[in-house]
Amino acid sequence: MTSLALSKLSAKLLARRPFLQTLNLSARHLNLLEYQSKKLLAESGVAIQAFRVLEGKKDESVLKDFNVNEYVVKAQILAGGRGKGHFDNGFKGGVHITKDRSQVIPLVEKMVGHRLITKQTPKDGIMVKKVMVADSINIVRETYLSIVMDREHNGPVLIASPAGGMDIEAVAEETPDKIKTIPISVVDGITHAQAEEVARFLEFKGDLVQKAAAEIEKLYHLFVKVDATQIEINPLAETDDGRVISVDAKLNFDDNAQFRQKDIFAMDVHEDTDPKEIEAHKYNLNYIAMEGNIGCLVNGAGLAMATMDIIKLNGGSPANFLDVGGNVKEDQVLKAFQILTSDQNVKAILVNVFGGIVNCATIANGIVNATKTIGLKVPLVVRLEGTNVDAAKKILKESGLKIESAHDLDEAAKKAVKVLG
Repeated sequence: MTSLALSKLSAKLLARRPFLQTLNLSARHLNLLEYQSKKLLAESGVAIQAFRVLEGKKDESVLKDFNVNEYVVKAQILAGGRGKGHFDNGFKGGVHITKDRSQVIPLVEKMVGHRLITKQTPKDGIMVKKVMVADSINIVRETYLSIVMDREHNGPVLIASPAGGMDIEAVAEETPDKIKTIPISVVDGITHAQAEEVARFLEFKGDLVQKAAAEIEKLYHLFVKVDATQIEINPLAETDDGRVISVDAKLNFDDNAQFRQKDIFAMDVHEDTDPKEIEAHKYNLNYIAMEGNIGCLVNGAGLAMATMDIIKLNGGSPANFLDVGGNVKEDQVLKAFQILTSDQNVKAILVNVFGGIVNCATIANGIVNATKTIGLKVPLVVRLEGTNVDAAKKILKESGLKIESAHDLDEAAKKAVKVLG
């Protein structure tokens, strides 16, 4: 493959990455704070800035042996733009630099326990619970490096650019010649020759070539070790004292590897996640809150979106996206109803299930059990179709419960809107 073709491939990989993540509704992406990612890098020998983590003045002792020329004090939340953000107490900036050691704790105290508001947070911000205090390094040059799993190559692909510290998607689109893509053998792993090739492409010179190559190899070994689907270092920096440092890291992990990466998944941060979404995940349900008043219980992402669209077309507003999946059991239906009714905005529930893999009778039994168990107070409209639908309709009819049945999705949506008056 020519270098131009590789550059185009890199641009394509980078451009589609966010879109693919939004489609993968069945997966719950593991979220790590910056200091947690740095800890994983350090444990694999990757060169990073020295740092400490504090939760307030009570942790002042962790700085006892931490003596550097300049300190970077960074609020730890899952959002970008921290440096330009502001706190609910009026304090400006979630990132501060100081050479005065005595100022570190006061800065930490102004951050911890307060909500930091940035362009990427909700309007009321995110509560800061931890602050990272790191050694401030003098960066001479910034480069970009990432390793991602790519289906086209049936394995990992390394993407590199000498234009680091900026929007890499824009670099890939506007200057594809500054992007290099190298497929890595999933069997043999990265070779030293490949690592050197990338280091030179990143424009490291002299003995820094070998230092950069060594860092690249360590990052690949970490990628394999932790079952990552992506490791993104932006920037991979050259410092004024001749070091190659991974300054900022983003790691994504394979959800299917949770059983062997228990320590890593135990670090998952839910700081801005709806508690109902977390509870749903425990039962293999997918829940996303919305702003309407009609709760939607469906099976399949496509059916969920169609259901929400038809509710809208009929003048209603969906309160959520709740997908029970293809292997749903009665206890999951009960949990789904409990989650739906825990939202005080839900004034009616619409169940829309097409039984392919799903047995409609299982759904019907689950609906009856859930309605009786929680003492459902809001109107319930049910549309079932597919496997064992006749048996399912009989179960609902003989339950004696007040359940509105519908023959098709359009009728179900109209009834759900109508019961709200």
